[in-house]
Amino acid sequence: MEVVIQPTAEALAPLAADAVEHLLAARPDAVLGLATGSSPLAVYDELVRRHQAGRISFARARAFMLDEYVGLPADHPERYRNVIDRDFAARVDFAPGAVRGPDGSAADLRAACADYEAAIAAAGGVDLQILGIGTDGHIAFNEPGSSLASRTRIKTLTAQTRRDNARFFGGDPGAVPRHCLTQGLATIMSARHLVLLAAGTSKAEAVHHLVEGAVSAMWPATIMQHHPHATVLLDDAAASRLQLAGYFRQVYEAKPDWQRL
Repeated sequence: MEVVIQPTAEALAPLAADAVEHLLAARPDAVLGLATGSSPLAVYDELVRRHQAGRISFARARAFMLDEYVGLPADHPERYRNVIDRDFAARVDFAPGAVRGPDGSAADLRAACADYEAAIAAAGGVDLQILGIGTDGHIAFNEPGSSLASRTRIKTLTAQTRRDNARFFGGDPGAVPRHCLTQGLATIMSARHLVLLAAGTSKAEAVHHLVEGAVSAMWPATIMQHHPHATVLLDDAAASRLQLAGYFRQVYEAKPDWQRL
């Protein structure tokens, strides 16, 4: 796991965008994993800027979303398929149908989960997965207690996650759906490169466990310690509880120019 600490949150997005740009330069038909939430927004804005400048194209790329709420109407503004279109996909040149998400309105949710796993496999797997982390250590909607071997499935959201996401639902936790479909931890771990972004002191405890704690279902993101190519991008505030923060800064400062994320 590579841990990169920058002074501000604004410095993180260009690093993640660099990784996506280099991937698409080498493999224009690469498969991306897209996250919702606040953490990746600056990355998407940076990728849009680079696309508008002619530096990057998504015309041959495909993408898979991490998760989706269950039961929201198709036109609901917080349905994640609509969110990812609004925040990113519709602002660049993805081909029609190139971005897919779990079907949270399916009549048979178990079948929808199995179909989604099959679609990712048929695409050859995800090349680069963008991630955020919840204050309780969840990635995607894999809440504390999730199986480290889990695949795409239905999950019940914790009260903490519903409180955290209430800001997107007029501040009302009761308006946040109780259930979701989410890629499992094993599904996420199958991606070839994981890029996680975290900023702010509210993420410091989860980041501490992610980077320096024991691998545990109580802090689901800790499974990333077993990934062969995981990058964790942090601002100073999110890194404030890391005992090895000084060492991580030294390692990054000494990194050879040719070695990318």
